[in-house]
Amino acid sequence: MSEKLQKVLARAGYGSRREIEGWIKAGRVTLNGVPANLGDRAEVQDKILIDGQPVPQHRLGTGKCRVLVYHKPEGEICTRDDPEQRKTIFERLPVLRAGRWIAIGRLDINTSGLILLTTDGELAHRLMHPSRAVEREYAVRVLGEVDAAMLARLKQGVMLEDGDAHFDSIADAGGDGANHWYHVVLKEGRKHEVRRLWESQGITVSRLIRIRYGDIQLGRTLRRGQSKELESEELNGLRVLAGLEPETVPASAEKVRTPRRPSPPKRRIRGG
Repeated sequence: MSEKLQKVLARAGYGSRREIEGWIKAGRVTLNGVPANLGDRAEVQDKILIDGQPVPQHRLGTGKCRVLVYHKPEGEICTRDDPEQRKTIFERLPVLRAGRWIAIGRLDINTSGLILLTTDGELAHRLMHPSRAVEREYAVRVLGEVDAAMLARLKQGVMLEDGDAHFDSIADAGGDGANHWYHVVLKEGRKHEVRRLWESQGITVSRLIRIRYGDIQLGRTLRRGQSKELESEELNGLRVLAGLEPETVPASAEKVRTPRRPSPPKRRIRGG
């Protein structure tokens, strides 16, 4: 059964559908020896090249979807390559023999917490799409006097430079003075949206941690810089949330491995 080319390549882990659509428009993809066009459909037996490199046919079949939970520390960015040579989240992730990890949304360099990554570009695309209205929950430490009227405005909606925005819920999480925390929930992923909402009320965010995406919680046991792979029950919960069929393919023989740090040089013991 044929499917749209960008969907086939997204499911194979090459990127999100939107990203691959850009490659097709730029002429980077060929289908059976002909430059691909948006709207082209592909099957497993078709010959697809990206930048002149063939796409292995085994990756075009229905592979196993994987989802990783990563606890991002502050100071890391969510892009693969950075001209400023800053640390990226991809440096610490388990290594895949085939495919690549695709980030489901981003956190800015000064925000820590939960990042989901998957080998399935279609899943990533759907979970990020505004139409899915997937909840994101953040723990926020604020500086400034917060009153009931301000909280009401933040839930009702305020006008930002890119349109109306609001929190779906705000819960007081305790603390005094400069160490007061709130838990906020929203269903969008606009850039710096949490910070900008508070700043619209004259409040400064001094710390921001994402603690939940959909039904996936950050948890207390996953330390900063560590990752874990979701079990099938949680993974299928995300797939259902995204409007996809549950994963039924048995675990493949492929295993992920965590990058190993070089061992320290052995000390030589001198006799005498």
